[in-house]
Amino acid sequence: MGKKEGIVLFTKKMKKDYTILAPTMLPLHFKMLEGVLNSFGYRTRILETSGKHIIEKGLKYVHNDTCYPALIVIGQLLDALESGKYDRDKTALLLTQTGGGCRASNYVSLLRKAIVKAGYEHIPVISLNFAGLERHPGFKLTVPIIYRMLYAILYGDLLMTLKNQCRPYEINKGESDALANGWAVKLSEELSRDNRICYKKVKNNYISIVRDFSKIPRNKDRKIKIGIVGEIYVKFSPIGNNNLEDFLISEGVEPVVPSLLDFCLYCVYNGIVDAELYGIRRTKAFFCNILYKYLIRKQWDLICSITENSDFRPMGFFEKTRTLPEGIIGLGTKMGEGWLLTAEMFELATQGVHGIICTQPFGCLPNHIAGKGMMKPFQKRHPDVNIVAIDYDPGTSQINQENRIKLMLADAKSRAG
Repeated sequence: MGKKEGIVLFTKKMKKDYTILAPTMLPLHFKMLEGVLNSFGYRTRILETSGKHIIEKGLKYVHNDTCYPALIVIGQLLDALESGKYDRDKTALLLTQTGGGCRASNYVSLLRKAIVKAGYEHIPVISLNFAGLERHPGFKLTVPIIYRMLYAILYGDLLMTLKNQCRPYEINKGESDALANGWAVKLSEELSRDNRICYKKVKNNYISIVRDFSKIPRNKDRKIKIGIVGEIYVKFSPIGNNNLEDFLISEGVEPVVPSLLDFCLYCVYNGIVDAELYGIRRTKAFFCNILYKYLIRKQWDLICSITENSDFRPMGFFEKTRTLPEGIIGLGTKMGEGWLLTAEMFELATQGVHGIICTQPFGCLPNHIAGKGMMKPFQKRHPDVNIVAIDYDPGTSQINQENRIKLMLADAKSRAG
């Protein structure tokens, strides 16, 4: 078993017969990302378990002052190890790691401490990162893998955006979810099977998806729109935000969620900003600029597929989104979600939302600055958009969270008339 500075490495030999477990965040996106990794020989399993026992498992092995997302994902992984479904002698764990100043960069270290405490110190923990923080001989993010992951994210953003605009209005309950899940399975197989990705076929898939969602019978009810921003995990993950999207729909509301690609673009764009502000890493900035322009073109093509083939509202265009908070927060504010969180508030306001929920793990400093700290200047520009910050923590009452949201919804509905 390979070791480096106390770290159990995932070796080339392990790749053949080890199962890699990873926590979920965005079910549609991660279903396709799982397919991509499997197609390159990694036996990946995205965990979809939920329930209070997951959080209790996390609290058993991680200090309760740690970020709430860390408690959940570590609890989910340890619960899987102890479920009896996987051979613990042939299992590895995988977590993403940004490498920024946010405490999320410590999740991998916290997971390693937790599995040692639980008696599984022989299990490798793989850090999935693009910053060169760790390297494992048996796990490499090659250009072909990243390329396919990009399309999994683009497809996932499209499915999520259209599903959220259909679910609140669908006449046949469950039809939107069924269509989105069906497409996710089909696209996962396609991304895994095809030797070469044909971009013409990708754009045809976009159009087919848009047309399929357009066929879903919907009522003409007028519902208010509520945006969701915040820390990336609790913003997107149903287990992290107590199924917030489902709750909003049950309250007669249309949820509006920004795209995952926006966060990817934010990370790439920060590489350009570093060179502009500090005069450092100019070589990195050069390549980040090329990648940024490439990703922006892909996002624009996706947006055009929606606007040219339906009356659905497209996701925000990052080139515009990044300019919206100018004069309020600087682009150097990039710990965690940083300035992107503020920019997404303004983007949602331009999409006509009646209110915004800022989801945040309790004690999340980037959210306090870029979320709560930006509420006052945001409401000066958009006094008609109500905004509420909701803390997520193992000790927080879900009923209290929902009651605060209901108060905001009542105000938003009265303003909307």
